[in-house]
Amino acid sequence: MRDAYHEELDSIGEGLVEMARLVGSAIGRATTAILDADLKLAESVIAADEKVDDLQRDLEDRAVALLARQQPVATDLRIVVTSLRMSADLERSGDLAQHVAKLARLRFPQTAVPRDLHATILEMGQLAQRLMAKAAEVIITKDVDLALQLEQDDDAMDLLHRALFQHLMDDRWKHGIETAVDVTLLGRYYERFADHAVSVAKRVVYLVTGEHADEIAPPNQVDGA
Repeated sequence: MRDAYHEELDSIGEGLVEMARLVGSAIGRATTAILDADLKLAESVIAADEKVDDLQRDLEDRAVALLARQQPVATDLRIVVTSLRMSADLERSGDLAQHVAKLARLRFPQTAVPRDLHATILEMGQLAQRLMAKAAEVIITKDVDLALQLEQDDDAMDLLHRALFQHLMDDRWKHGIETAVDVTLLGRYYERFADHAVSVAKRVVYLVTGEHADEIAPPNQVDGA
């Protein structure tokens, strides 16, 4: 019975990894769709989000069943509860990728992103995908140092987000209000996606250590620094 119980715990972890990989792929494909005005690709990202939602519902059902049947305590309870929270972060990440794809669909056959901002949006999309890939690795390895690095990596997304706003506020902006709104939304989607990847990593830190990530010094920080 206990073997089956721990196999189910492991299965929940595998489901989280699959969700992370799916939403990571989704944000990458949505970025291509928004930059290339690729309607077919945008539609595929939108449709694929249903699988992420299904995975979350299945994971939640199994986690709740474990709570009811096994009444876990200590570390096992922490695994189940933390997994539920991570699944919510990942499901929301999938929604954000879908938002990017829906904006691509809305503006088709035009692109929502002016040519002079393509490089910035591309970089934000690639960074979002890398952050989620790292979050998936953290779920697999339970590597606390790697998890703590994600918050530092997220600083790069914040810098890109600020640069985007500076561009929008520049007196030389010539793309109109509608495009400004589109770009503002896109920046927010990528910034929030990155935040959810960081949140997943922080939850793994809590799962492993029983401490919140904010209470632990980053791996490159030395005493007295």
